[in-house]
Amino acid sequence: MKKHLLIITILTANFTAFSQNKIITVTNNLKVDREFETIELTKKSLGLAANIKLENYVIKNGNTFLETQTVDNDGDGIADVLLFQPKIKASSKQDFEVLVETNPSASKKINCFSRFVPERTDDYAWENNRVAFRTYGPVAQKMVEDNIPGGTLTSGIDAWLKKVDYPIIDKWYQKMTSGAGTYHKDTGEGLDNFHVGDSRGVGGIAVKADGKYYFSKNFISWKTITNGPIRTSFVLTYADWDAKGNKITESKLISLDYGSHLSKFEITITGTKEIAAGLTLHDKKGTVETNQKQGWLSYWEPIDDSEIGLGLVAPKNTLLSFDNHATDEKDLSNLYGTISVKKNKAVYYAGFGWKTQGYFVTKKSWENYLSAFAEKINNPLIVKVNK
Repeated sequence: MKKHLLIITILTANFTAFSQNKIITVTNNLKVDREFETIELTKKSLGLAANIKLENYVIKNGNTFLETQTVDNDGDGIADVLLFQPKIKASSKQDFEVLVETNPSASKKINCFSRFVPERTDDYAWENNRVAFRTYGPVAQKMVEDNIPGGTLTSGIDAWLKKVDYPIIDKWYQKMTSGAGTYHKDTGEGLDNFHVGDSRGVGGIAVKADGKYYFSKNFISWKTITNGPIRTSFVLTYADWDAKGNKITESKLISLDYGSHLSKFEITITGTKEIAAGLTLHDKKGTVETNQKQGWLSYWEPIDDSEIGLGLVAPKNTLLSFDNHATDEKDLSNLYGTISVKKNKAVYYAGFGWKTQGYFVTKKSWENYLSAFAEKINNPLIVKVNK
């Protein structure tokens, strides 16, 4: 009797393990090869029980393990999504195994990284293998308000022009704070020569009222959600602010995925039915291009001995208009994209491509990237879980 019970137990255990394994089919309906696009799998989409741990799952293509990352989006200590980035040929589909197994080749490398930086006043900085950004906190704001040198007062987004595929944030800050050097000079990895000031930088927002643009001050709180091989994400919250009598509340969920030149901005906002996401025009020596139908804006300009393309992409039918807002007021010239707010939410992508880096050596190549990016977010890879 005990022997039979043991056999039944083993069979049940094997069946349970087998039933938890899944085959998914990823379909690319576009006529272009696709990579560096992140697929999110949830327990619900995979048909897994609530007590299953996504951390125990790996993804295989044939005999090859793919890089994966799990993310706890709501901070309850339980992973909500399993991320991976497939490579799919044009107009094709491909099967992948999702299974419980230890991945012997799993990487511990953090390609996508962000953190609060108290040693440099109170920046928040983020990066992947292509680009890096930062923005500024309440201590930097108070220093300006109290006339203390070294402060920064802006909710604009700064661009760090890296030209290496490994993380540089910690290294550059350490170099600066230790006095060993400065990140404002290129010593082989890139530099910060991008001016933000009161501008929107690369994707900061504003609200337009009676022909004038209003915006928040520095963020007042932050929360890091995840760092890993595929994605970094975090939340920034801002003090309530005024747009000509309209009380605005604002927070940003920002994420940056491996291989992308654009950060994703998911704005939660009240007090307005639309926002204006901006790209700084600096000294207005660059060239503006827009494609409202496809949903993108571009500004290509000289920067020192090179050139840079700034870009903004909005999902289909959410880019309502654009405004090439040029003014003689210092740092207030921005190329704005007006984006609709629905149920207090707005989404867009913003980033840059630096000519020196080598990915985009012409204005046209940058615009082609934005056009292709828009097409892909409006036609995401299709994931089917096979029963």
